[in-house]
Amino acid sequence: MTKPITREPRWPAFVAMLAAAGVYWALPEPLSVGPGWLLPAAIFVLVIPTVVSYRRGRHDLARILTFAANGVITLAMIASLAFLIQGIPQHREPPAALLRSACALWIANILVFALWYWKLDAGGPLGRDRATGRVKSSFLFPQMLTQEGGDPSWSPQFMDYLFLAFNTSTAFSPTDTAVLSRWAKIGMMLQALISLTIVALLAARAVNIL
Repeated sequence: MTKPITREPRWPAFVAMLAAAGVYWALPEPLSVGPGWLLPAAIFVLVIPTVVSYRRGRHDLARILTFAANGVITLAMIASLAFLIQGIPQHREPPAALLRSACALWIANILVFALWYWKLDAGGPLGRDRATGRVKSSFLFPQMLTQEGGDPSWSPQFMDYLFLAFNTSTAFSPTDTAVLSRWAKIGMMLQALISLTIVALLAARAVNIL
């Protein structure tokens, strides 16, 4: 008997995507790529056809649109980080604004990489939905190590990747989750590097000049 497919809820990821765009909107205008409203508007425009495509079973199109939205947010975040680093010695923004900008970029960094992990790991949510038996994840979550009383069909969802991304930006390591694949290691190194830059260089510098 074929096991029925259990769909992983997609709405947490869409909420995170919109939240990342909203956090970016909170940045000062000099740190934004174009007008501050441009990125949230672009993400909102991309999210609508993504949801419609998924509802209609066009999962290939939904996947492409999700990658496009994640890519836009990632590039905008990296560009804003570069603007922030460049603006510190030139004192473009007051210290309080620098602190708020550093916090906003730190939060955006967590959301962006959580979305990437969620979308790329084990073929994305659709691949994990269709998996039979243990999911071939690039991350070894603690639930996968349970020997007694565990569910071999357990599959990570967006909240698990969000927790992983939060730990990476906070402790600069995955803490309770082992990283198995090379692409995941590269992604976590990049996320930790961005977080370290924000926390150690930008936020610390802003505090020192208060």
